[in-house]
Amino acid sequence: MPRQNEWLTMFEGPAQRLGVIAAAAVLAIDQAVKLWLLFGFDLAERGRVALTPFLDLALAWNTGISFGMFQQAGPLGQWALFALKAIAVALLGLWLVRTVSRLSGLALGLIIGGAIGNAIDRLVHGAVMDFVLFHLSGTRWTFQWSVFNMADAAIVAGVIGLLYESLFARSAAKAP
Repeated sequence: MPRQNEWLTMFEGPAQRLGVIAAAAVLAIDQAVKLWLLFGFDLAERGRVALTPFLDLALAWNTGISFGMFQQAGPLGQWALFALKAIAVALLGLWLVRTVSRLSGLALGLIIGGAIGNAIDRLVHGAVMDFVLFHLSGTRWTFQWSVFNMADAAIVAGVIGLLYESLFARSAAKAP
């Protein structure tokens, strides 16, 4: 197990630094926006707020995982989801330490920052705060995407980055 000062040297490469910066930025922005929407803008009191013809702010508390799957109302289920997320972040952190690609570093940082942001929600509120609602309407149809947040968007962007690199980049997103 690395000593305390060795932890910092694990993130000295350009890919690792980019990943740590991305994770910190996503975490800070995600939590700041959520706090402002809850306490500054008072989204809970305002209800659904139209931003554009296809994008609204709409407060939703997700006690499950992505897209509201595996809802967990009790504390045992919530702690199980938190533990699963902690293990995933630790494994992604190990991947980040070993990556040499800046795209992988950035993508892993986006995923890690988003996962930590949602984990903080789960610890503080017992559920993840979602607030972005994308929707389209026609004369005879309506489409509404699941309500999501900034952390979710960062996680999806990170996964897309990893998929892109593994499928199309010269060097796949693999550890040396």
